[in-house]
Amino acid sequence: MSGIATRVLALTAAAMLWSCSATKHVPEGRFLLDNVNITVDNDTMHVAELYNFLRQTPNHKVLGFAKLQLATYSLSGTDSTKWFNRWLQNTGQAPVIYDEELTEKSRLQLRQALVNRGYMDVDVAIDTITHPGKRRMDVTYRITTGQPHVISSIHYNIPDTALRRIILADTARAIIKTGDLFDRNRLDQYRGNIATRLRNRGYYTFNKDFITFTADTARGSKDLALTLNVRRADDPGPGPSFDGDSLLYAPSRIRHVYFVTNFDPQKAYSGHDYNAIDTVNFKGITVLYGKDHYVRPSILEEKCHITPGRPYSARAVERTYEDLGQLGILKFINITMAPVGMADGEQWIDAYVLLSRNKMQSFSFEVEGTNSEGDLGFGVGATYQHRDLGKGSELLTAKLRTSYESLSGNFSGLINNRYTEYAAEVGVQFPKFMFPLLKNSIKKRMRSNTEFAVSANYQERPEYTRIIGGAAWKYKWTRGRRDFKARHQFDLIDANYVKLPRSTINFLDSIAPQNPLLRYSYEDHFIMRMGYTFTVTNKRIPTPTANSFVIQPSVTTFRASAEMAGNLLYGISSLVGQKKHDGAYKIFGIQYAQYVKGEADFTYTHNLNSRSALAFHIGGGIAVPYGNSSMVPFEKRFYAGGANSVRGWSVRTLGPGSYDSHNSVTDFINQCGDILFNTSIEYRAKLFWVLEGAVFADAGNIWTIRDYENQPGGVFRLDRFYKQIAAAYGVGIRLDFTYFLLRFDMGVKAHNPATGQEKWPLLHPDLRRDANFHFAVGYPF
Repeated sequence: MSGIATRVLALTAAAMLWSCSATKHVPEGRFLLDNVNITVDNDTMHVAELYNFLRQTPNHKVLGFAKLQLATYSLSGTDSTKWFNRWLQNTGQAPVIYDEELTEKSRLQLRQALVNRGYMDVDVAIDTITHPGKRRMDVTYRITTGQPHVISSIHYNIPDTALRRIILADTARAIIKTGDLFDRNRLDQYRGNIATRLRNRGYYTFNKDFITFTADTARGSKDLALTLNVRRADDPGPGPSFDGDSLLYAPSRIRHVYFVTNFDPQKAYSGHDYNAIDTVNFKGITVLYGKDHYVRPSILEEKCHITPGRPYSARAVERTYEDLGQLGILKFINITMAPVGMADGEQWIDAYVLLSRNKMQSFSFEVEGTNSEGDLGFGVGATYQHRDLGKGSELLTAKLRTSYESLSGNFSGLINNRYTEYAAEVGVQFPKFMFPLLKNSIKKRMRSNTEFAVSANYQERPEYTRIIGGAAWKYKWTRGRRDFKARHQFDLIDANYVKLPRSTINFLDSIAPQNPLLRYSYEDHFIMRMGYTFTVTNKRIPTPTANSFVIQPSVTTFRASAEMAGNLLYGISSLVGQKKHDGAYKIFGIQYAQYVKGEADFTYTHNLNSRSALAFHIGGGIAVPYGNSSMVPFEKRFYAGGANSVRGWSVRTLGPGSYDSHNSVTDFINQCGDILFNTSIEYRAKLFWVLEGAVFADAGNIWTIRDYENQPGGVFRLDRFYKQIAAAYGVGIRLDFTYFLLRFDMGVKAHNPATGQEKWPLLHPDLRRDANFHFAVGYPF
């Protein structure tokens, strides 16, 4: 405990030193804006939201108290010619100097924000407190809201009968209702909703500026009558009065859809002259080709939701963007509309889908070196991709990898003096649902792709030579609304074959017969599984029509998966009357696995502001062997500990249950289970530069569903499992480079369920015994 106290004192001293130097770069006669507070006399108001309207805020505080960025800046000297001073200033944050003009603008912004929410009589006052000796300034904005204006009635002034019918048909779900506050932000959102609905119903030229509101209120009353006005198409202004009942807005209908495949964004075009060399008509679309016919018309038609003869739809345009974005051969996509004239009271338009080609092929190469206790090794990998294998944006991916490590020591009785591995994988991904008899209308509703892949892995070890082969047939598709996207993956066939063609004479015999886990992981076995994974999230995916830089208030993700193996093979074995060997059916002399497995996890991240967030995760799973198996295959079982689990333990060193590990090879094999539970909570805060800090707490464990002799204390029991839930806490530093994030976490054990070990390290901490460091890419959840 004395060590911890010393560290706390050191941190306190550092914080005091930073505090004293915070005004180092504050000019004489000026003040550092130290604290800003907002007080409101209305309990229904969310004060935290009001800080977004301030024009000047203090330097950012990490964990609510430490101004690390300001402290970093304050460490710099005044000589800007020195690179170290410049680096500190660029990395840190300059002191925020109190500005009276910006404070007044903040007051006006706060007042206007509350007026827009219906509080017309709001008053915002400013209190300032100066600390001359410390050259600091505190500012408090005191808000008195008064009584808000409330919408007592809603009327509609819509002269166009067609528009009136569409708008009034959806008023039951309108976001503005009687009894609501007169919130101008909500009114503007309502205008946008109506404009979007009309644009999806064919009114291509309609926008929300054609909609205005008129509010009438009696003297001395807070109730007002609201009128929604849609102005005439030929009216240059928003005037509230209308005459007649004629057709004022003409709906738009698609005449032709043109795909231009050789569009150059850097080139100027005259009208719609795209210098087409070849023209192909296919199922209602016209493809204008240049010299390169790099994509088939059938693929473009399947990804196009803009249909000739049908009314214009903004949603159809957006879906076309999204589906064409799946085609890796396309580098640039832009969709434009060209009016071509009126007919039968409708505006006809032509749609032009402008495309430019991506690189057809790519090749990447990687090299790595290793040094394990003086034994040197290297790894070489190469990846080749062809993005348009059959002129349908089919993606061919071929990977080759080899690694070698020389070993030192006595190799008598062994078959190799090295670690050698050769791996190859070839896969083809089709940007469509490759399944017979599936209707084209169903394919168009889903953004889907089909993947076929085969892999092989050859391993040479001192004790054995092992071959692993695999084949997979998978479907992936996406459906959902703009706010929540659902992703599906269906593994129709996923087969793995493991064979041990060569080993030392006593290698398998040396493995204890009572340890079936260890023995099974090295014996020949075969797994043929079928699986399904469902993921739904509201995390925004960048699109040409969506702003991906707006911070979401919260992100929610739910994932569930299920898989089963061996059922088809077991059914065939039973039907043909195959005899069991050693209590199990075999195929080609190899026992195949039969089991069912399910997993689910939920993640919720709440962004407290632009610089901090609170994230929560909970997940679990269960795997059950049956039929042809008495045990779930080792590679399909769960494990605990590591960078994405309970971080007080290193990977695969926790559990199952109260199992006591001694970190031997046998323990490593034994530390897997059939039941999984884990949960975490994490606070994340941006520090300075690319640095981000975190504090977290984790809990969880794994268990077996049966009482295996080699895993004592590992079986799941209702009356004691909760006592075997491990807990950990820790801190982390992350480097956020926008496109990827490097994570360094230190987890410390808080509760250890292992038999014979310290149960509550939280009360008796020993970092050398209880701490584990983790390095990973990306957030843990």
